[in-house]
Amino acid sequence: MDLYFYNTLTRKKEIFKPLHEREVRMYSCGPTVYKDATIGNMRTYIMNDIIRRVLKYNGYKVKHAMNITDVGHLVSDGDEGEDKMVKSSREMHKTPTEIANYYTDLFFQDLEKLNIETPEIICKATEHISDMIKYVQKLIDNGYAYITSTAVYFDVSKLDKYGILSGIKLDEQKAGARVDVDTEKRNPYDFALWIKAPENHIMKWESPWGLSYPGWHIECSAMGQKYLGEVFDIHTGGIDLIPTHHENEIAQSKGACGKNPARFWIHGEYLLIDGGKMSKSLGNVYLLKDIEAKGYDPLAYRLFTYSSGYRTKLNFTWDAMPASQKSLEKLKQGYQNHLLGSDDISDEEIAKYEEDFHKAINDDLNMPLAMSVVWEIIKNPKKSKKLADLLLKFDTVLALKIDEPIKQKVSEIPSEIIELAEKRKQARENKNWEESDKIRDEIKSKGYIIKDSKEGYEIVKQ
Repeated sequence: MDLYFYNTLTRKKEIFKPLHEREVRMYSCGPTVYKDATIGNMRTYIMNDIIRRVLKYNGYKVKHAMNITDVGHLVSDGDEGEDKMVKSSREMHKTPTEIANYYTDLFFQDLEKLNIETPEIICKATEHISDMIKYVQKLIDNGYAYITSTAVYFDVSKLDKYGILSGIKLDEQKAGARVDVDTEKRNPYDFALWIKAPENHIMKWESPWGLSYPGWHIECSAMGQKYLGEVFDIHTGGIDLIPTHHENEIAQSKGACGKNPARFWIHGEYLLIDGGKMSKSLGNVYLLKDIEAKGYDPLAYRLFTYSSGYRTKLNFTWDAMPASQKSLEKLKQGYQNHLLGSDDISDEEIAKYEEDFHKAINDDLNMPLAMSVVWEIIKNPKKSKKLADLLLKFDTVLALKIDEPIKQKVSEIPSEIIELAEKRKQARENKNWEESDKIRDEIKSKGYIIKDSKEGYEIVKQ
């Protein structure tokens, strides 16, 4: 079955065929680890994960690289102002490395909670400084870069065309430097590849241009080429990266090897909050832990994102979360109902469901349509293990863990069960294992399972 993706580069849906027959090489822009990733950021990583899972559903092997920007980049995405890592370091009274490690750990914890697969290659910017230096030197040698007293700049005028991804025109493009506008730049739209560090700058490395640090865009070009080759299949990211970051990645690649690095550029749209932008000043910068704090399963948020295509703005409201949580519970219960069923379902009916689901996900990740097929199966009056098995196959794409027990809010668990759980906890603390097991069995007989962990215990309904 043909697989289609919308290609930002050509502005149309195209049949996807990888460069290598059964392996897809994919690069995704990862987090700048100076603060928490928001639920808006997580929408993009869910998109990346769906792409991976759809590719694998279609029989492809995936080689996926994602960077971790632990060098930081400047406060403005126009590459002006103060370095984000340095600013966070000062505010939190920690070293940039401590800041980066702390937020990197939180980021991967969020990925795990959302059942997002970890890419095969995780590449930290700070571990690839030598690769970036070599890449910059190649651009200089090829005549696409020049050196000033403050930085090494990419000369956009050397390209046959700039703006092929975003459609921007040079005379409309504001300065793309990583530092304040430099009078030594040949063109105001040239951007910094490497920046000579002031004496008090924390993050800097030895280079042919003195103590300095990389520009925002160079890390992705250097690491993408190192791990995936000069040209790979797919490059992903949020729509906000198109006009500056991704445009400049293409420019760097053309200067280094004369090629656009990716055949397909796939971008996810914004997540809106109550119909507007997410903003610190509005107090609506929500994190995954905020969703958990209100008693919702993180996978309920993942399911919520399936209500819209990835290329459409999605409006998040807290009013939508109870319905999403309930839908997740209905999916899990629907799977269990089919798992225990014994009705006969024809192979033709199974094949039709599978064809419809496959067509939906292959049509540029049409998750709303794919979910409509899933709900048809859930609502099928015939209950059959064949349908449960089919749902489980679909869940390799959905990643909703439909075969796992429903997590109950504490408030929804009967008080007698909580009391028993507390008695069992006391028994365990007293090393009265016989009593502990007896209470566990009693809890199970009442329809609940108790799971022990380092943090204590969790009660889930069977």
